[in-house]
Amino acid sequence: MTEVGCAGILVEDTFCGPMPECPPPGQLVAVDSMPTKAGGCAANVAIDLAKQGIKAEVVGCVGRDGAADTVKRSLEKRGVGCGHLIHIDSVPTSRTVILLVEGQDRRYIHHFGANSAFSVKQISRDWVSGLKVFYLGGLCVLPSVKTGELASLLKFCRAKSVATVLDVVIPQGFNSSDEICSLLPHVDYFLPNNDEAAILTGTDDPLKQLQALLGRGANTVIITQGEKGSFAARGKQYWRANTYPALGLDPSGAGDAFAAGIITGIIQEWSVPEMVRYGSALGSSATRAIGTTDGVFKAREAEHFVMANQLAISVGTL
Repeated sequence: MTEVGCAGILVEDTFCGPMPECPPPGQLVAVDSMPTKAGGCAANVAIDLAKQGIKAEVVGCVGRDGAADTVKRSLEKRGVGCGHLIHIDSVPTSRTVILLVEGQDRRYIHHFGANSAFSVKQISRDWVSGLKVFYLGGLCVLPSVKTGELASLLKFCRAKSVATVLDVVIPQGFNSSDEICSLLPHVDYFLPNNDEAAILTGTDDPLKQLQALLGRGANTVIITQGEKGSFAARGKQYWRANTYPALGLDPSGAGDAFAAGIITGIIQEWSVPEMVRYGSALGSSATRAIGTTDGVFKAREAEHFVMANQLAISVGTL
């Protein structure tokens, strides 16, 4: 039985590099490989969950093209269910080219494609009612996902005792903070990064961000800060966690791996600090290999890593 449904962005990712530098105009640079794999929030989280021994399935839109075949093969190879993939005739599968330059942040060349067609109406409530956790990744860059329809689905999840996890990707120029925050009373776990939380709350202070988001109704808020660690809060209690050091080549997918760690904790009924510790371990491991999921620990690796490496977590009151 599927335990976690992962909805949202699905992409065919092509990774170029690492290379010492981007070639100047008219010049060529050779790289050792250019692997093509499944990517996007929904795919990454589902694959990372499968690595933890958790049965996950994706729902999202792809085209009817070779890129869709690549995404499906990549997911099925890793044990992720694809029975709810939606094929769109009129739009190609989303694709991203990721340029990896040594010593520099990643560069992306992206075509949004079929993700633009994904809507809440395409998510089967019969399927959702049988899940333990429903995850939606990429809210705010999914133009066909309407707030009212999503609120109705989240209410349905709560009525069926399905835990909900909401992750956002907030683009530049975003001006619908109140609309997104209106969803929070129906969300069990809200996972923005610090920049996204600042846009939603109007403050850069992580404790004030937690207070504001909890005040809008979210049950549990976890704000990631990259190399600076994370903040989490539930009720009046908050936790400040450091981060494990990055382990390797490519930070692509670290945030999605962190989310998979939180969802693993929900399935296992762990405390918030235990979830954050495991999520931090998976996020760190994602950097071990080029790509979004290849380096992510399997369950036994993650357990050994957490036992062998301390992660400082302090607790306080809001």
